[in-house]
Amino acid sequence: MKRGKRYVEAAKAIDRAAVYDPAEAIALAKKAAVAKFDETIEVHIRTGCDGRHADQQIRGAVVLPHGTGKTVRVLVFAKGTKLDEAQAAGADFVGGEELIPKIQNEGWFDFDVVVATPDMMGVVGRLGRVLGPKGLMPNPKAGTVTMDVTKAVNDIKAGKIEYRLDKANIIHVPIGKASFTEEQLADNFQTLIDAINKAKPSTLKGQYLKSVSVAPTMGPGVKVNTVKLA
Repeated sequence: MKRGKRYVEAAKAIDRAAVYDPAEAIALAKKAAVAKFDETIEVHIRTGCDGRHADQQIRGAVVLPHGTGKTVRVLVFAKGTKLDEAQAAGADFVGGEELIPKIQNEGWFDFDVVVATPDMMGVVGRLGRVLGPKGLMPNPKAGTVTMDVTKAVNDIKAGKIEYRLDKANIIHVPIGKASFTEEQLADNFQTLIDAINKAKPSTLKGQYLKSVSVAPTMGPGVKVNTVKLA
């Protein structure tokens, strides 16, 4: 794969064979963000879990203290007073059954997160085929199926992120933007790692965090010393 000049230059500052302390890794990733836009700083965590076993699935959510730097558009499925509650909390879109054909037939996806009250899951379930593959299906573990729509919307707007294993048992999550200070990124990183450590399956044998790297959207990854993260 041919890399651009900027990527090659940024990569020179990073020893690919080395593992760095979290603070140093974040500083290097921030420096490696040389694109013309404000790159997202991402964390990639390779775990020792086997997601094929239900008891080794990892899924949850955590509110990053400094947010993600991204404006998140929230759609809430609710009815009755919960519609007003969601609107008052700052949800971008609220509605019920009438939104199904808009999403299903018109391909409307102007939202980043979907929240639903439990009594609406029968309706939202009909969207499983379109929302599921996009990772947009509400889930109780992520706090997106709840009667407390105010808290759900506030948390998401404040910088709540969802984490889960992909098919290769890796977790990919954003922890902020390259324009954040190193301290802000370090705070967000530590909050994420604490949540991931708490989510460790009790049935797991062997090493939990196999490798952790921090990388800007368009730049090289920087390996973090996992010994410092346990």
